[in-house]
Amino acid sequence: MIRLRSLWFQIHKWLGITLALLVIPISLSGAALVWHDWLDEQVNPQRYPAVTAPLLSPAAYAASARKLMHPGERITSMSFPAYRGSVQVTLSKPAEGGGRPQRAWVYLDPASAKPIERAGTGDGLVRILHGLHGSLMVPGVGRQIVGWVGVAMLLSSLTGLWLWWPTKGRFTRGLRWRRRPDLNSNLHHMGGFWIALPLAVLSLSGVWISFPAVFSGSAPGGPGGPAQPLVETKVGPDGALAAAHAIAKGRPGTLNWPTNKKAEWTVSVNGAGKPQEVKVVDAGAKASLVPAKPETLARTMRRIHDGTGMPVVWQVIIFVGGILPALLAVTGILMWLRMRRRRQRHRRTSAGTSAGVTEVPAFAE
Repeated sequence: MIRLRSLWFQIHKWLGITLALLVIPISLSGAALVWHDWLDEQVNPQRYPAVTAPLLSPAAYAASARKLMHPGERITSMSFPAYRGSVQVTLSKPAEGGGRPQRAWVYLDPASAKPIERAGTGDGLVRILHGLHGSLMVPGVGRQIVGWVGVAMLLSSLTGLWLWWPTKGRFTRGLRWRRRPDLNSNLHHMGGFWIALPLAVLSLSGVWISFPAVFSGSAPGGPGGPAQPLVETKVGPDGALAAAHAIAKGRPGTLNWPTNKKAEWTVSVNGAGKPQEVKVVDAGAKASLVPAKPETLARTMRRIHDGTGMPVVWQVIIFVGGILPALLAVTGILMWLRMRRRRQRHRRTSAGTSAGVTEVPAFAE
């Protein structure tokens, strides 16, 4: 048992030390993104005008967005505000070699369709936080790096919980604040205990998001690479919305363009109850109401990880679960440095004793 505990201690220690510089930006950015909407409104207030007049036609917003499009870009989707916010148009440009499309967003005034601004995937504080949390701003392999860091954090949280467990006495002995003589150790033990299980859940869900093909059994985008929105459509956005409203009454939520893989519009309509989804065939404007889909495991994992639609209590836990790993990384390194200094003093004392010299104690620390 002692050898096994020592092995887990070494795994826990070196995972924390070697990955500290990666864990800190991932965890802190994740904590901030729990309050994504609020944070975005604070740093980009121009994107959140009050909606005081009826919305214009989707075609008017599309025409305005096209003025800010770069060569090769296509409109992918459009989202409409309820009471506050701008009409957001998503643009995409096929990547060379069939990789992930390059995306950008155009924000439009809902009353006049005038452009408010255009933003790329890395523009602004909130997008930078998304880039840090999802890929550490590393092109290509960043998502996989974050996924493996999640695996390490999962192992660290589980091994840390076992190492926290008192070897002698009752379970409640581990809840004492002064288990160690220094502040860093007590912070590490107490903070690590309370966040261990939530952090394990967040790490597992993060790994699931980082490696979707591993868990779903299919490659993202399917055969032929990611779907590309059609440049020329037959129905048009106004016709698609009108066909959707013929069978689903309410305020438009989102409007997704048809693609080369499925030539149909997808319209979400927010009525009195839950949002309804309508498919509109681009060739003949034939609309059909999509039955409510059951919650998928992949969607559940994402909601657990980012807190979307979850109780406020869980959102607070996620926020704390982002702050504490950074604290644990710092206190863990300080504990390791303190241990190294103690070992160095012990070696000097042992060497002096064996040589018949009494070392003067150091009281600097």
